Amino acid sequence: MFRRDSPTEAEFRSEVRAWLEANLPLTLRGCTTRPPPTELMPWYRTLSKKGWIAPHWPKQYGGMGATLNEQIIMVEELARVGAPQMPAQGLNHIGPILIEFGSDAQKARHLPPIIAGTVIWAQGYSEPGAGSDLASLATRATLHGDHFVVNGQKIWTTWGHHSDWMFALVRTDPEAQPRHAGISFLLLDLHSPGIKIRPIKTIAGDEEFSEVFFDDVVVPAENLVGKLNGGWRIANALLGHERLGTSNPQFALMALERIKTIARASGVMADAAFQDRLAAASINVTALSALFNHAVELTNQEKSPGPESSIIKIYGSELLQALNDLLMEAAGGHAAMEKPVSTEFGSVDISTSYLQVRRATIYGGSSEIQRNIVARRVLNLPS
Repeated sequence: MFRRDSPTEAEFRSEVRAWLEANLPLTLRGCTTRPPPTELMPWYRTLSKKGWIAPHWPKQYGGMGATLNEQIIMVEELARVGAPQMPAQGLNHIGPILIEFGSDAQKARHLPPIIAGTVIWAQGYSEPGAGSDLASLATRATLHGDHFVVNGQKIWTTWGHHSDWMFALVRTDPEAQPRHAGISFLLLDLHSPGIKIRPIKTIAGDEEFSEVFFDDVVVPAENLVGKLNGGWRIANALLGHERLGTSNPQFALMALERIKTIARASGVMADAAFQDRLAAASINVTALSALFNHAVELTNQEKSPGPESSIIKIYGSELLQALNDLLMEAAGGHAAMEKPVSTEFGSVDISTSYLQVRRATIYGGSSEIQRNIVARRVLNLPS
């Protein structure tokens, strides 16, 4: 993308490329939406057995301990082969959080199953009345001796109906001021009595999300991560990882390939004006990769991306929407097709891809919220 491989890195890239070509099933290549667990998790476990499921994790916890450049190579090669999107809540969210904030017992219990792909995690942040204004969340966890009792609801829970565990923000001190001072970070077994999960069908036609209801759910006190009422600090650290993950250039690179494929098929690739727009889009994807590189480097140095994660979230999500706008233009008369379009250059799913990225500027914190963060924490503008 924006750098040249050293001889050692070039050798690693060749190894990754050859292995992915030989092992990634054709049915999982170029998927617009995330395949269901029955299809996706065998591939997850294949990557795990290879030792490549968590390039960014330290080796002592089962990761690759990969260098920054090796991580970028993995991203680029997964995009090139059209690899499907992995469930990120375990690998990119709670895994790094437990490594940083979890107890030894929590690490020993939860990290190995994430690497092995035997347990799927969900995130319990958003609620019907607390989305971007997360500090207003109302789900309660009341401490009774050695356990909490949880009541409330979470919504827009990615893969909640497929998951085994949830990491959730819960209100443990309803009288605390400011409001975020009474929030704790809790691990919940989703197979516990009192939990009801209902899938939500999205505009793209998938059931990626769900709503989760808690009715007197008993959670051991040992499942508290960090200090009681100290969840806000952990929540913000996790949001940095989430915003970085949602801006992974793999998605933009795959969108760029879809544009090129349909443009060749429709003939618009020969148009000089379109070529100019495609070149600009390619430059923007390269810029996103450079931003991602910088954020990953900060993470590798055990520095929180902080406001940088908001900048990359804005740029990455809005670029993804712009790329899909260009995809629709390149498709011409095929843009309204509900099903994938077959061409001599390959099959392209146009409408599903376009519809799916409408939510990109909302999840992980809307673009409006991210601009507020940048205005206050980077530009020091008045509230």
